[in-house]
Amino acid sequence: MRFSPGRLVVHRNVRHGRIGWARPARVVSDDDRGLLLWVAQGSQVASEVTEDGRGMRTMPFTEWVTFGYRLHVSPWSGPPVLKFLPAGADHSVWFFRDEAGRFANWYVNLEEHGIRWDDGELAGVDVVDQDLDVVIRPDHTWAWKDEEEFAERLALPEHYWVPDGAVVRAEGERVIKMAEAGQFPFDGTWCDFVPDPTWTPLALPAGWDRPPVR
Repeated sequence: MRFSPGRLVVHRNVRHGRIGWARPARVVSDDDRGLLLWVAQGSQVASEVTEDGRGMRTMPFTEWVTFGYRLHVSPWSGPPVLKFLPAGADHSVWFFRDEAGRFANWYVNLEEHGIRWDDGELAGVDVVDQDLDVVIRPDHTWAWKDEEEFAERLALPEHYWVPDGAVVRAEGERVIKMAEAGQFPFDGTWCDFVPDPTWTPLALPAGWDRPPVR
């Protein structure tokens, strides 16, 4: 399944069969290397919160798992971001920018590789975000991110959506070696990407919350 450049798709994170977050994006390219997406700043996104409106990071995981959940829709407050989902890989690479729009750093989001879906009117890709991440600086130095959250959630295997923390960390270590060596996509590719000027912030399209494929 390939998506045409310019098509609107929904990038979604799935936790135990429910949507954790959803973001509308434009397809930049889709080829043998993988899927490249653009998320415009200010786009309408959805994130899972408790019934009283709190996010998962506002409380200990032991407390989070005791609540019911709903999806809260709001504007994407982060910077515009280019997301690369390598074909078949258990991670994605996000290209972050500074306030002036210049490349700032790579962000390796460790995740179960995406499964695509296409309903004709709407299409998307569902991943399982595994929470542990790696920040790769322009000089190819790096740092783990969210290690404490990752360890805290692994301690509750009956509730957590990551079955094997060692596998996740091994994938991160594999990508770190690629980054240190300056291998694609850490070789400057897409660091100067300029989106189509017509790609303004997107609203979540009808059907964005259809049942996950995972």
